[in-house]
Amino acid sequence: MATTVCETDREHGARRFFGQAIPYLVLIISVLPIVVGYAWVIIATFSHRTEGLLPVDSKGNIGGLTLQNWTFLRDAKIWRVTLNTLGVAVAMVVGVGFVSSLAGYALSRMNFTGRKGFLGLTMVLHAFRPEMLLIAIFHVLLFIGGIPVIGKLFGFNTVGGVALVMVSLELPLGVWLMKGFFDNVTWDMERSALIDGASRFRVWWEIILPLIKPGIAALATFNFISGWNAFLIPYTFTIGAKVSNLPVYLNRFSEDTSMVSWNQVAAVGLFSLIPVMIFFIFTQEALLNIYGGGTKGGV
Repeated sequence: MATTVCETDREHGARRFFGQAIPYLVLIISVLPIVVGYAWVIIATFSHRTEGLLPVDSKGNIGGLTLQNWTFLRDAKIWRVTLNTLGVAVAMVVGVGFVSSLAGYALSRMNFTGRKGFLGLTMVLHAFRPEMLLIAIFHVLLFIGGIPVIGKLFGFNTVGGVALVMVSLELPLGVWLMKGFFDNVTWDMERSALIDGASRFRVWWEIILPLIKPGIAALATFNFISGWNAFLIPYTFTIGAKVSNLPVYLNRFSEDTSMVSWNQVAAVGLFSLIPVMIFFIFTQEALLNIYGGGTKGGV
């Protein structure tokens, strides 16, 4: 009898083990191609060439690691392009975050004429793909370029113009996301502050915004990545390396008019990935607390 009980326990233990192991096995199999891809990128950046995941020197022998692929860091052009990319990404984080938080708060907390229509319009605007608006955006940037002083900052073929277009295209989604986070904040503290005489702006800045830091971090991360990896808008509305960004530089770096060193392309790609990783490291704590907000309180 005791032997039968032990065998039954072993069978249940084995089933439990395999039942718990299968999800992890599926996850490992799903993630493995991505891990292998990143491993190849890292190995390729320090190799003359690769055969699979093995670094190979110029004579075809395994080994021969080199820093030759990173010589592009000596070129002043890469740092100007990086600065342009950072400028667009930071402008998206600040511009979309500030405007979206203000609009989201108003749409969540205030009942005004045209509120529902405005919400519907933002969704319609977000439905338009950037490809459909390229010609219209081009004419708008040309018009802005004709305005004294402002045109030199936000006109066609300027970093400011690219940032302005990117911010405008991402605002509809940002407004909806921020409204959702404001809706999940209770009204109690806000009403108390308003009764005590605090202004709407002070309530928004000192009371509500600190409660939705995870939402702000999520929106900032999304906008930073979108701005950093932007290709279509910068490629269409900029000419030359003085105002281009890293994705455009990388595309021109691997054009068909010359022999492409894919290991050097991998090095440039890895270089462009580093700032995104740094930004994520500083925002991950807030992102992990994204569900730690208040209770449902929107109107």
